[in-house]
Amino acid sequence: MSYDAVVYDVDGTLVELPVDWTAVDEAVRRVLAERTDADVEGKDAWELLPVADEHDERDSVETEISKRERAAAADAERLPLAEELAGAGWNVGVCSLNCEAAVRQALDAHGLNKYVESVVGRDTVATEKPDPEPLGRAMDGLGATPEKTLFVGDSPRDEETARRAGTDFVYVEERLNRA
Repeated sequence: MSYDAVVYDVDGTLVELPVDWTAVDEAVRRVLAERTDADVEGKDAWELLPVADEHDERDSVETEISKRERAAAADAERLPLAEELAGAGWNVGVCSLNCEAAVRQALDAHGLNKYVESVVGRDTVATEKPDPEPLGRAMDGLGATPEKTLFVGDSPRDEETARRAGTDFVYVEERLNRA
């Protein structure tokens, strides 16, 4: 099947962001423990985002996560799949669980930004993957429909996002190994 648009996840797909997620988890737990009475013990940053929302602390948690993502973006390693963006015969978008600023920094660091027409990060819309809204927004930015869009990612969360958004999906490894 031919596609009018391909939307890519970023981290683990086009680049590898060397974020210290253990430090992120600790920072998010610390912020929420200082500002709320929520039980944060043993939970990671992603499990704590809804807790932050419940306590109106999303901005403070986002600050902790995004500053570490942006710092890591400068050292992001370009991955092999990024090569297909140059000369792509389709509209290119990005839909990431990382914050939009870090995504843009990582793309810019590797000269990939000139190929990408639509960028949606965790903080671009009110929901995050696997909710279909971020992928839908990326498609909207490309003027694409779900039926003619392929989403390329590296995780079951990406696969679930594609299913919910009504797009086809392929894992990075499959995309790299296609004939």
